[in-house]
Amino acid sequence: MEIPIFTVDAFTNVPFKGNPAAICLIENELQDDLYQSIAAEMNLSQTAFITKRNSMDFSSGARFGLRWFSPKSEVPLCGHATLASAAVLFYLKKNVNPVVVFETMSGELHVRQHEESLIMDFPLYKPQPQVQHEIKDLLKAAVGDLPIQDVCYSPTTKKLMIRLADTCNRSELTSLRPEAETLLRNETTGKIKSLIITLKGTQTTQSGYDFYSRVFAPWVGVPEDPVTGSAHTVLAGYWSEKLKKKKMMAYQCSSRGGEVKLEIRDDGRLDIIGQAQIILQGTLKI
Repeated sequence: MEIPIFTVDAFTNVPFKGNPAAICLIENELQDDLYQSIAAEMNLSQTAFITKRNSMDFSSGARFGLRWFSPKSEVPLCGHATLASAAVLFYLKKNVNPVVVFETMSGELHVRQHEESLIMDFPLYKPQPQVQHEIKDLLKAAVGDLPIQDVCYSPTTKKLMIRLADTCNRSELTSLRPEAETLLRNETTGKIKSLIITLKGTQTTQSGYDFYSRVFAPWVGVPEDPVTGSAHTVLAGYWSEKLKKKKMMAYQCSSRGGEVKLEIRDDGRLDIIGQAQIILQGTLKI
């Protein structure tokens, strides 16, 4: 069996930045253990599998199946690998449709082109306040002695969000080095699959970013996720209320970095906007 495979850097307009994802084009469904084996072999934060479903081919079809796997498990939602999947269809396969629809574990996700960017129609999750003393050891492992302003939790996505106090700066967020083993040791309930640390942007800089973030997910085999769209479904829900804004620009402060534009829609969903660069294409031989 031969499977076309691509590596795509998402949420960036230059190679080797943003978040890399492996994208596979699947003619017929595979066994789940084979999906997982491929994802483990690729060893990126996410490997996505696009299936044709009822579409005749990847160039003319408008609806596809889409599944995402980390090196350890299948995940219910992934933003950067969805962006990367759409890039393969639009940029390489020259898909003729103005919008492609992915059928996923999180419902239908629509992606369209706009100039040099791709726009993903995603669900919006407003996180709930979390009692800090219940997870004080995990918070300590994540941010050390940095002051915390808010802690919220999204039960739908199993993401815990920590907002640092406004007295903190971007360099303090960037310098954090939480150890994966310590995070895992302090959260064993299965309630949390991803940890987001975020900080309000400052008005004194010219960056234009409304907020910054970093994301750690050792519970699914990803010590740090370089740029993640699924985390922004939670971040947008939080920051939109705090900043009283429907349009925001975010920057994820990983070593690779990445820009994410966010727009809260009138129907209560979220447009996640970003660019992508296809840097590798080849064939898996199984």
